[in-house]
Amino acid sequence: MITPVLLCGGSGTRLWPLSRKSYPKQFAALLGDETLFQASALRLSGKDYNAPVVVTASDFRFIVTEQLQAVAIDPGAILIEPEGRNTAPAILAAALHVAASDPEGLMLVAPSDHVVPDADAFRAAVAAGVPAAQNGQLVTFGITPTHPETGYGYLELAAPPEGLAPAALTRFVEKPDADRAQTMFEDGKHLWNGGIFLFRACDILEAFRTSAPALLEPVSKAYETAQADLGFLRLAPESWQQAENISIDYAVMEKAGNLCVVPYTAGWSDLGGWDAIWRESGPDGDGVATSTNATAIDCHDTLLRSESGNLELVGIGLENIIAIAMPDAVLVADKSRAQDVKKAVSALKAKSALQAEAFPKDHRPWGWFESLVIGTRFQVKRILVHPGAALSLQSHHHRSEHWIVVEGTAKVTVGDEVKLVSENQSVYIPLGAKHRMENPGKVPMVLIEVQTGSYLGEDDIIRFEDVYARQ
Repeated sequence: MITPVLLCGGSGTRLWPLSRKSYPKQFAALLGDETLFQASALRLSGKDYNAPVVVTASDFRFIVTEQLQAVAIDPGAILIEPEGRNTAPAILAAALHVAASDPEGLMLVAPSDHVVPDADAFRAAVAAGVPAAQNGQLVTFGITPTHPETGYGYLELAAPPEGLAPAALTRFVEKPDADRAQTMFEDGKHLWNGGIFLFRACDILEAFRTSAPALLEPVSKAYETAQADLGFLRLAPESWQQAENISIDYAVMEKAGNLCVVPYTAGWSDLGGWDAIWRESGPDGDGVATSTNATAIDCHDTLLRSESGNLELVGIGLENIIAIAMPDAVLVADKSRAQDVKKAVSALKAKSALQAEAFPKDHRPWGWFESLVIGTRFQVKRILVHPGAALSLQSHHHRSEHWIVVEGTAKVTVGDEVKLVSENQSVYIPLGAKHRMENPGKVPMVLIEVQTGSYLGEDDIIRFEDVYARQ
């Protein structure tokens, strides 16, 4: 049995504006109905796999559980990083967790934001690496290149690989320039570094002891003093902050003498830019890929995506263009500049634009809300509450609220009064009143909230009770 370890962090800059710091790309349905995270979890499930261990950030913990629940997967554990410290500390924490119950347990470590269309082929490659991992090897998976890519690191082998047989690794190669990428693509001895690993917990722990001993103490202490919180395991922040911010390749893999590579020849992409989304979207004969709410007229080699059902995006006479429309932001770029999208995020952060990092739909443990209209002393929101979920019992210093239920039924507490509010009914929440909103039904409840007052920030909340243990 293999324990999947899904790494679920990320800053969300390369696929802005759809992916942002508050809602990175793994949680988006970029290519189909499932999100990348859900597809990763499903790919690593079945008779040969234990429940997954997920390593993620506190802000994403309820998104993780919600999306796993939607595809009927129960996590084995969800480890909460106090802050992102790159892949080495995250993998070490997961290894300590697996080793606590089975030191020789097999771990398959994978990012949760990659696209692997052929799940069976991927599982076959994993199976081919199991004997080597059981014999103490650290197994990585090299992706057969489909084009000379400059955005990936590479794995150099002594000779072109044969089938799925594990091969010895000569060296890691940093992201190359275009000429070097072309040469490596043609020689057949270089594979893309997919950042996917298979090993026993005891072997990767020994590799850390040998190659990165300075990481062991802070990460071990952070794990040993972790706090259970509503089914999550929060790694201790004081110790975690002492861990170096470093990737698993630099910390361990480039120094390991027991590393081998299993070639993977089927489709794969890390969706590292909008050009990759264009490629994976299946462009038509003119090289055009569009979303449902986008129309291309006399365009070539172009990606048009509208991420809002109320916004139609039309391109006329475009060539080699990426155009992405969100309710609060629009990106237009030359396709050859896809890797520069992160510069847009930096520029927006410099001017303090909320769109740089904040997603228009704010996900919470009970559901989500989005701002529809913002004025000088008022704001209109749409709020969705999941079945059985409840917001905290709270009050506000600076605003009053009007709630109009448009779908489902709300159970509303205002002061000492509790009542049911059905579709097309409304309720008023006076400034300073203790109040709570709950969904007692079996279907999502949606309401429109109109806030009025001198200050409408999300930090104007005094919580008295909260089932999610928020302060």
